[in-house]
Amino acid sequence: MVLFSWIVYKSRKQRDAVNAKVIADPRLREMMRPKAMPFDGKRMIFGGFETFVRLRRKGGAR
Repeated sequence: MVLFSWIVYKSRKQRDAVNAKVIADPRLREMMRPKAMPFDGKRMIFGGFETFVRLRRKGGAR
């Protein structure tokens, strides 16, 4: 199973500030090294996807 998620920021300025904090976090430094990646991105396979959770807006519209 593959899960996909995203973050919505109030502005580009907020996004840049959050990203800078994440990059500076020493707890994540080890994981951001290319050799520490748990998979080889060059061999990553893209396949089909199926939605298993769908959120609806108020009023029933998608």
